[in-house]
Amino acid sequence: MKFFKLGLLTLLISLFILSSCKNQDGIGLGVEPGNQLDGSLIADTNVVVTNVLEDSSSTNGLVRTPLAYFKDPEFGVTESNIAAQLTLPGRAAYTLTDSAYVVDSVVLVMPYAEGFYGDSLTSKFKLDVHQLNEKYEATTYYNTKTWDYNSALLATKTFIARPHDTLKITSIVDGAADTLIKVRPQLRIPFSTAFINSQLLRGAPAANRASTLAFQNSVKGLYFTLDKAGTTGPGGNLMFQMDSTRIDIYMRVGTNTIDTTMITVPVSQHMASVKHTYSANVQAALNKTSTDGLIYLQGLAGLRAKLEFPDLKNKFAALGSNVIINRAEIVVTARTGTTIPYRPLDKLTLYQLDLAKQRIRIQDADLNDPRGGNGPTYFGGYYNKANGEYHFLVTGYIQDLLRGKTVDYGTYLAPVDPASSTTVNINPVLTYAERTVISGKNSPSRVKLNIIYTKINQ
Repeated sequence: MKFFKLGLLTLLISLFILSSCKNQDGIGLGVEPGNQLDGSLIADTNVVVTNVLEDSSSTNGLVRTPLAYFKDPEFGVTESNIAAQLTLPGRAAYTLTDSAYVVDSVVLVMPYAEGFYGDSLTSKFKLDVHQLNEKYEATTYYNTKTWDYNSALLATKTFIARPHDTLKITSIVDGAADTLIKVRPQLRIPFSTAFINSQLLRGAPAANRASTLAFQNSVKGLYFTLDKAGTTGPGGNLMFQMDSTRIDIYMRVGTNTIDTTMITVPVSQHMASVKHTYSANVQAALNKTSTDGLIYLQGLAGLRAKLEFPDLKNKFAALGSNVIINRAEIVVTARTGTTIPYRPLDKLTLYQLDLAKQRIRIQDADLNDPRGGNGPTYFGGYYNKANGEYHFLVTGYIQDLLRGKTVDYGTYLAPVDPASSTTVNINPVLTYAERTVISGKNSPSRVKLNIIYTKINQ
């Protein structure tokens, strides 16, 4: 009974409150016509876009190391070769445990990494491995480095790229029968037994086994390259996990016909040398003599674009000083017909240069700027397959340009690692080989700067 009375009292109070509101349309604050805010859109299609080469960058220790020979009909030819340093088994002084051993076989093992880009259906690749004539040193190497290597082959293999196909190999089991196991996708290439014997085993100086430095001074390093004449079809860009690349030496004792042991010579350091030979159209874009205005963006430290906004200040000067930027967005559209059969870049980045011509993040991507606190989440740059566009949120950057709080020493659009990150990446990308063609200046799909602003009536 107590609950019934309480419910009746609540109902009566509610009816009293609602009946006191004579005009529901009057709820809230009134807006004076003179103070009303209206959003307007400016679409700046006069963004000047020019092609430039990407900066050189260190390629030491890449997680995904490119090995490439790719004849792209739009861009030209991309080549990437790998230099690597070897170290002793166990990465320490090595002792031969049995003088009666016989080397049964030597296999170079190169695990694939994700990221093949090119034609895997009609292309065949021929990999050649050589000894370096110059020692691989513990120093920083850039993608522009060229190596001197011995012409003699240590290993060679013709293959079809199968970066997702696992293999079954025979695994040695001590004191029991060997067993068949499944291993991750990899290349397995017969390697020179004579080289291993002369550098590490019975034919090598004892000093080579006693000291990593002596071993590396003698070996110098390995050079991996795709044979141009032996690679057929358009080719492609392959990625390898060089940190896991190794030479497996299978040995048996005396006349025993069963492999009894295996020792491994691992890769300790590695780098990639990348070379781009561009098509006539790309070269025209770089020389600013192109007639179609197309812009080319390419991974593997290839191509980027410079953006300029020559009309921006004039457009807003005509509106007066009482203007607020609500939202600014740069829209980049991939040219129709250029995303098949070779897919476009999954992600682009946008950055500016400071007075010293060093790369810095723009305000909307900078975690140290309050407006860029959510940069990795909202800044954008990802490719939208539905409309073929990349979008960047640049409200803070445009505001500061208009107010003179920042100077445009150079704004650049470039390929970037698409992996999610806690910061917006602005470094040259050497682990992704994709490319994108952007519509030219005379196209309705050219680069646009869309700005929504509010003019305050005072």
